[in-house]
Amino acid sequence: MHLHLAHLEDTARLGRLLAQTLMSQGICPLLISGPLGAGKTTLIRYIVTSLAGGENAEVSSPSFNLVNIYPTCPEVVHMDLYRLGQTGVDDSLLEYLEAYSTALIVEWAENLPENTLPLSFVRLQIELSNETRKVHLSSHGEMAEKWLHSLAQ
Repeated sequence: MHLHLAHLEDTARLGRLLAQTLMSQGICPLLISGPLGAGKTTLIRYIVTSLAGGENAEVSSPSFNLVNIYPTCPEVVHMDLYRLGQTGVDDSLLEYLEAYSTALIVEWAENLPENTLPLSFVRLQIELSNETRKVHLSSHGEMAEKWLHSLAQ
């Protein structure tokens, strides 16, 4: 699935749609990749604030502490792997990657080693193109396939 986000409102609409799908289809990890300034944290802010309890969340990029947990329903674990580069993931982060009781959203997912990927996930690849953003969404695993199909409807 390919989307073009020409305006901030397009990003907000996608965030709300992802939150609605999360609530209707259940938890599926979202792995987001893209260059600096692509709008990854902004998209996550719209997802989180669209969930119950999101009005109490102060969404920011957890670049320095790697993980933020937001008091939403379902609870959101926001992981930012920018600082990791290709160095790998320690046990404390693996714990979040293997948990299916929280909604996991990973920024800089390209830094996630292949052997640590969740069994099922939706990948969002954001590209900057002139004044717009192009988002390519792909599913990996049965749950993600169902999730992405629902999102496309």
